[in-house]
Amino acid sequence: MTFPAMPAAVLQFFRASQEGDAATWAASFTEDGVFHDPIGTPPLTGRPAIHDFIASVLPNFHPFLGLTPVEAHTVGHHVAVSWRGAAVALDGRPVNWSGINLYELDEETGLIREARAYFNSAVFRAQLAD
Repeated sequence: MTFPAMPAAVLQFFRASQEGDAATWAASFTEDGVFHDPIGTPPLTGRPAIHDFIASVLPNFHPFLGLTPVEAHTVGHHVAVSWRGAAVALDGRPVNWSGINLYELDEETGLIREARAYFNSAVFRAQLAD
């Protein structure tokens, strides 16, 4: 699938998710970036916290196939992207989920200042429950 056109940092966010690269994924954010993953949970603040969260999630899957953007809409320094996620749990069960992310980019660096993920985490967790 070809990715829709997106600003470089948002493209990096999605590509790093598919590569399972926590460092590059976190590097798509400013040093003091904020990630609401998902909205309704306490936000992750700062690149180290974002990295540590991502790095803690990835080992629970083999493979973590990542997030694939479906549509992207950019207006100035704001981007909305609908996406689909896929992974395989360690016990072999497929896990699929989807959502919409809203990004606010830093005007100087072009990096993600704030990302808000909208998806139903209960659907995600239910696929992992015994």
